[in-house]
Amino acid sequence: MKYYLLFSLIGVILFTGCEDSNKDQKGTFVGGQIMNPYNPYFILSKGNETIDTLFLDQNNQFGKKFENLEAGIYSFKHPPENQIMYLEPGDSVLVWLNTMQFDESLNFSGPGAAKSGFLLDMFLNNERNNNLMLSYYKIKPTEFAEITDSIKNSRKNKLKDLNEKKKFSQSFLALANNSIDYDFYHLRERYTFLVKKYYSELAQQIPDDFHDYREDLNFNNSQLKEYYGYLNFIEDYLRTRSIERCLEKFDTNSNCFELHSVDNIKYRISLADSLIDKDGIKNIFINRLAIQGLVFSNDTEKIDSIMEILEDIEFKGENLPDLKQMAGIQKSLLPGNNIGNLSLINFQEETIQIKDISDKPIVTYHWSMEAPEHYKWQHSIISNLREKYPELEFVGINIDKDSLQSWKNTVEIYDMNKSREYKLSSSGINVNLLKNYLNKLIFLDTNGNIINGQAQLNTPNFERQILEFLNN
Repeated sequence: MKYYLLFSLIGVILFTGCEDSNKDQKGTFVGGQIMNPYNPYFILSKGNETIDTLFLDQNNQFGKKFENLEAGIYSFKHPPENQIMYLEPGDSVLVWLNTMQFDESLNFSGPGAAKSGFLLDMFLNNERNNNLMLSYYKIKPTEFAEITDSIKNSRKNKLKDLNEKKKFSQSFLALANNSIDYDFYHLRERYTFLVKKYYSELAQQIPDDFHDYREDLNFNNSQLKEYYGYLNFIEDYLRTRSIERCLEKFDTNSNCFELHSVDNIKYRISLADSLIDKDGIKNIFINRLAIQGLVFSNDTEKIDSIMEILEDIEFKGENLPDLKQMAGIQKSLLPGNNIGNLSLINFQEETIQIKDISDKPIVTYHWSMEAPEHYKWQHSIISNLREKYPELEFVGINIDKDSLQSWKNTVEIYDMNKSREYKLSSSGINVNLLKNYLNKLIFLDTNGNIINGQAQLNTPNFERQILEFLNN
């Protein structure tokens, strides 16, 4: 904290000078300091567009004044981490964070920073509420309604008190109030899904007015497009409505909660297409759902079916070429195909084909340096599996592009098994597509034939699939 206070005082003087008394100033200053940085840059963006990349100096500080930033939510990234902030003309916002505890250490200071601070508090509170949902969904609907009403009212009151001190703009107040509302709706939708899935007796007790807010939903709020709570709500709403529709149609729980089934995915894509008019919002969900449908398709017919629904709704999103490529990737990973000639790079920087790695049957797992928590969790499990199943060769494949030395450094820092870690050789595949396969493992026989391309490390039946593979 003392570093934060020191930098706030020095930074405001060095970067912004005394606060400008001219209320009509147009520029927006963004600066800050990153402790224990992962890399030497800070990326500011809005939507899919990068506004600028700010490089850290020898003190891990950065800063720049922007002349034409419009008011709204912006994303900032210090890969692999990211967060949001709210900026308006005249703001001078300093960001301080420590990568050891990215979200928890994050602080905003300077004129206009209170808006970003409010959104950060919302994010941290939502994270805590997500954990509490594990117990919340087991209580009666009326009790849950009281809890969510209390959360919503508390946040509204906090915003009101803060506004009396800071005198927020009307545009921010509208966004902040909407964000509180949609976080509230999100909690209601999550609860509905969970009780319908696990506690049908509680689902029968949901009062008629529990979802009254559904009458006033706006699926086209461009101002909230960058707000994770709004996007999380839409995702959960589509999911809950697909379950409700299934239960109403079949009057049974049979397969209704198979969220990755082709029928469920196709319905949610159609629903998103009918509810959302703004392409910038619609494409987020159609792309996300199509990827889910493709990744979990276990035959060519299902893959083609997902692509056909995109044709039916005349989807023309910028990610359509990627989805077509992903359909091809998924088809290549179906059982019966051979990937023995896939080229990998070993720790000695030699190129080797996957079929030549071992005489044992192979299980591949995949990871990215942009998902550190994932690969640390993953490698811990793999280490135990290696001891438990010595008759299998567990092969790690890093999917990151053009980062050979960084990959080798990561392998050494986290004490991974160098002889069993490989890097994907250069390919024309979009690396962002491969990130959708980080939880998947591929079972190969000694000739490189795919026996199982659908196994996932975090599923209850994973070890059963290993035993079936060994007994094949």
